[in-house]
Amino acid sequence: MFLPRSIMLVAAVAMPLGACRKADVAAKPDANAVEAGVNTAAAHPSDPIESAMVAAPAAIGKEATIILAKADGTMETLRAGSNGWTCMPNNPETPGADPMCMDANALKWAQAWMAHNDPPADNVGLIYMLAGGSDASNLDPWGKQPAAGHKWVETGPHVMVVGAPSLNALYPSGPQPDTTKPYVMFANTPYAHVMVPLH
Repeated sequence: MFLPRSIMLVAAVAMPLGACRKADVAAKPDANAVEAGVNTAAAHPSDPIESAMVAAPAAIGKEATIILAKADGTMETLRAGSNGWTCMPNNPETPGADPMCMDANALKWAQAWMAHNDPPADNVGLIYMLAGGSDASNLDPWGKQPAAGHKWVETGPHVMVVGAPSLNALYPSGPQPDTTKPYVMFANTPYAHVMVPLH
């Protein structure tokens, strides 16, 4: 679709960023989580607005719209923003902190994913997850718990590039990816995207 532009985008975003990460996990830290730069013992804001803001660089988070996904699938706006970015707080159903902040294109992708609809074509977007991510499956877009014999996929601070099939083709996937290197999540689905670690 647009490979050179997507690589430039990832490089521009990744170069200035350092590490953050992880929260509210009482269990013993997973070895892969430690290797991925995930601090499973670190405190994470309990306030949903503060939680959402830590997903992105401060300059973006402080002016972003903050939304909360409700149990019935609807979205509640907790704070109106002014910069075209939308952030969501940590999902309490996962073992680690995983707030996210997305640009307008990525929001369309996320809305399609949550509604089980195909995302719009030619819609490349960027998502920040500077507190890291905690996913039940790297293959199932709606997995709630890891499959038998697998564990939670814990990724340290990263950005996601969505809607870029030509970029997805360059990187590996699999049920337990090496989260210290770029990899593809939800491969072979309409929601395939590249996860780019920032540590």
